[in-house]
Amino acid sequence: MLSPQHVEHYHREGYVVYPGFLSRDELATFHAEMERVAAGSTLAHHDKTRLEMEPKQAPDGTLVRRLYEPCTHYELFREFSESDKLLDCVEQLLGPDLLFHYSKINMKPAGIGSPVEWHQDLSYYPLTNRDSVSILFYLDDATVQNGCLQVIPRRHDGPLLSHSTDGFFQGKVTEPVDGTQAVPLEGKAGAVIFMSCMTPHASITNTSTHPRRTLILSYRAADACPIYCGEMTHLTEQNVRLVRGQRALVARFTMTDFPIPRYEKRIASLYELQEQSRSASAKPSLATARAS
Repeated sequence: MLSPQHVEHYHREGYVVYPGFLSRDELATFHAEMERVAAGSTLAHHDKTRLEMEPKQAPDGTLVRRLYEPCTHYELFREFSESDKLLDCVEQLLGPDLLFHYSKINMKPAGIGSPVEWHQDLSYYPLTNRDSVSILFYLDDATVQNGCLQVIPRRHDGPLLSHSTDGFFQGKVTEPVDGTQAVPLEGKAGAVIFMSCMTPHASITNTSTHPRRTLILSYRAADACPIYCGEMTHLTEQNVRLVRGQRALVARFTMTDFPIPRYEKRIASLYELQEQSRSASAKPSLATARAS
């Protein structure tokens, strides 16, 4: 259970860190299952419906950067996502009626792990209210050097930052971000971070010799209903399930308006969308090309 101080910190700062949530035995079991799932995968040959490889490696490279939906596809993780130990904490933050939203494992291999630029989770999947929490479990010791999570505190109660350019969703903040306000959240393996869906966060490339694997789950209040934004709504909703309490019969609205992400093309993950955005930004504009 979270202490009253934990809950107060979450609502005030937009996040809270809980050290030692996972035991050594739980960590070892998770590591073994992740190795089993990724076994035999290479950049050239892997199941694209279950995992995503680091792109900057040889065709026979085995570095995985993300496992998709572990809490849907694999019984070990699914049981954990429905455990009282975890749901009791989520209920303290969101109330008694809870939906599991999605899950993933970001791998951050040593010396290469892909960066994640500043973004707010709710920008990807608009809901009728903000009662949605992202939960990050450090499966390895997390440091600045191996790309620990960074957050901007007390920004979760404001309006959504711009995530679009020329009308298309970029999957990252596209207005200036004051990096001096960022707080790196280092932690030992087994620590967990509860983070508001509106808290801006990012992580840099893993420049160390140690991996930084993170299990990420998202839950929301049962009356936080999706706002339709095309195919991506279906993709993000297909694994939603009730995990505690009752389904809502009425959607609860707490915002008068919220930006709808308009995708230029279908994407597999946040990584891919941000990479496309960086590539587009690096290309000279037509006016620049003519001038040169």
